[in-house]
Amino acid sequence: MAKYRYPSDSKARPYLAAVDPLVFWIAVGAASLGAMAWAYGSIIYDLAMELKRDENYSVGLLVPFVAVYLVWRERAALGACRLRPSWWAGIGLLLVAQAVRFYGLVYLFESAMRYALVLTIAGLVLMVTGWQAFRRLAWVLLFLFLMIPLPGRIHNLISSPLQSQATTGAVFLLELFGATVHRAGNVLTVNGAEMAVAEACSGLRMLTAFVVVAATLAYLVNRPRWQKAVLLASSVPIAIACNLARLVITAALFGAGYSKAAETFFHDFAGLAMMPLAVFILAGELWLMKKLVIPDEKSAPASSNGRSKAVPQA
Repeated sequence: MAKYRYPSDSKARPYLAAVDPLVFWIAVGAASLGAMAWAYGSIIYDLAMELKRDENYSVGLLVPFVAVYLVWRERAALGACRLRPSWWAGIGLLLVAQAVRFYGLVYLFESAMRYALVLTIAGLVLMVTGWQAFRRLAWVLLFLFLMIPLPGRIHNLISSPLQSQATTGAVFLLELFGATVHRAGNVLTVNGAEMAVAEACSGLRMLTAFVVVAATLAYLVNRPRWQKAVLLASSVPIAIACNLARLVITAALFGAGYSKAAETFFHDFAGLAMMPLAVFILAGELWLMKKLVIPDEKSAPASSNGRSKAVPQA
């Protein structure tokens, strides 16, 4: 197994050069986890309980495990990084994290204390490993923010419009397919059967899940950055479209008198079917972007007299 490369100007003691990369990362990870558990134990516990309780953000429970996998996937590249701890930058980021945490504690802003948790992890990585490994792990560190639920004010700003747009879109599509629909707020009457488009039907849960899936896929695929950005941004309209499809099918089943089937579809089947559908759409999007990009033409082969050979025209 390759050893860590230390800079020539490093004053590290000789025995550090013989440290096995795997042993080093296990030791650093164990120490960091111990420190985080001691300093942020109550915050981590409250966050886990909220993610377990709130279905809109339940996908956040998977984010740390996905992040660990992404780090493990980069183990070879991390092993080749120079171990040059950036003490001042790391300590500075840790101080910023503690300032954010203090702000959340004083003003009872729980989300700030949770954001401070991620900033603390980033500060520890920077302080222990240095800038090279930090840049390698930058996307994974940003990915960790997806495990934190949106602040209440932002949640309300997003959830209500999503709920209203989902209702409006369902009415339009149902009438387009010939159904008789009456709307009273967020309650739809389809062919005499009532269906309430509750806050849980707004699509926020699907939106958060699709963003996590798209962010993971964008990290894994070997594509230009602009394609990764397009892939991540497209997860929002894809989530809205998939949630709208779920609502329309559910309303149509209610209107046809299959209330039991509608409830089963909405709560069980649709939740399982929409995620593979989203992955399929994202994969199709990657395929389409690959087809739209024209590779650079290779230079024409040279003839024996030094001139380029003519390329036959189709």
